[in-house]
Amino acid sequence: MRFFVRAPILGLALLIVALMAVSCGEQKKGEVIVTEEAYVIRQDSDHSWVIDARGKIKNVGEVDVKNVVVTAYCKSCTEVVTNGTWFISDIEKTSEQKDTINYLVPGVEEDFSFRGVAFLMDQGGRAPKHKPEKMEAEVVSFEVVSD
Repeated sequence: MRFFVRAPILGLALLIVALMAVSCGEQKKGEVIVTEEAYVIRQDSDHSWVIDARGKIKNVGEVDVKNVVVTAYCKSCTEVVTNGTWFISDIEKTSEQKDTINYLVPGVEEDFSFRGVAFLMDQGGRAPKHKPEKMEAEVVSFEVVSD
């Protein structure tokens, strides 16, 4: 008689373990990359210049993503304002210094653009001859769209 009581309990326990294993399976991941990036020098005033960014991002993941935030960093710029030298601000990026893409499905590319990657001031009003060497656009964050 004990066998008839233990068998259903054991079967129920195995069923619960099997359902947990199936439901905890590998979830699909989102991945967004920068596919193109370009930087343009823009004169902001008589003695200051700014670098703006534009490019494309692509959803190379398996799921839809939303609220994709992309920005750029100047890795060769200083945080000290020096005449004729490219510098960056040490505060958090403003809304003008990043772009947010609302929704992106897998395999689709979307344009981005924003202002204020790096800054240059020159008291003599001389235009910069070159851009900083190490600038990099990157996807800062995104949310995976759940079913």
